[in-house]
Amino acid sequence: MLSVTPIPAFSDNYIWLLRQDTTPDVCVVDPGDAAPVIELLERESLTLSTVLITHHHRDHTGGLAELIERYSPRVIGPDNESIGGIDTPVTEGDEVRVMGRLFEVIAVPGHTLDHIAFFTAGIPPLLFGGDALFSAGCGRLFEGTPEQMHASLEKLAALPDDTLVFAAHEYTQANLRFALAADPHNPDVAQAMEECQRARELERPTLPTSMAREKRINPFLRVADAGVRQAASAHGDVDSDEATFATLRAWKDNF
Repeated sequence: MLSVTPIPAFSDNYIWLLRQDTTPDVCVVDPGDAAPVIELLERESLTLSTVLITHHHRDHTGGLAELIERYSPRVIGPDNESIGGIDTPVTEGDEVRVMGRLFEVIAVPGHTLDHIAFFTAGIPPLLFGGDALFSAGCGRLFEGTPEQMHASLEKLAALPDDTLVFAAHEYTQANLRFALAADPHNPDVAQAMEECQRARELERPTLPTSMAREKRINPFLRVADAGVRQAASAHGDVDSDEATFATLRAWKDNF
């Protein structure tokens, strides 16, 4: 059986570790720091066989060189030569088998132009989306356009509702504060904030989330909703879904 464990890194990153109970071989996603990965592997006598990379930012790739030197894993990631160590570059529609599961590669440009996500169907479906989709939020647009990011999120929102979403940062509380302003009449957002606050008080992760939950609480997936558009209209154009998304993203950048 496949299990997924968060390895906290830096102030708010999660490096996700995938493992089967029948083998010591494991996979990690976006190891920005090698130290916490090595500590867990050594403590539990595990072997790093695979690394998945979603995009080129250092807080997602910074531990690669040390992990490669120590464990020689297969490294699967974007077709971007600036990321040293990738031996299996992948793009939209490619499939890779990891830890006994077949993963589909989904191109999700916006946060960066090389950003990809890894999705595996099954019970339940799993999505490792890096900095594209957060709980109640989405990644800042460092390289892509609002139109690109909106299209990327639409692709992810089309995945099954029971998909578990493993985002790369613990941003949920801050995102929900914005969601309360952007979707002020949504009771699901208020309830999600209460649940999030309880989890963080206990120092528990708020992730994974589910796609069904995100469709209820994430304003960036709710740009067609009348309440979201009304709130966003005070900050810019809301004449289309794409325009509403762009307005929300600019508003959130300065929230």
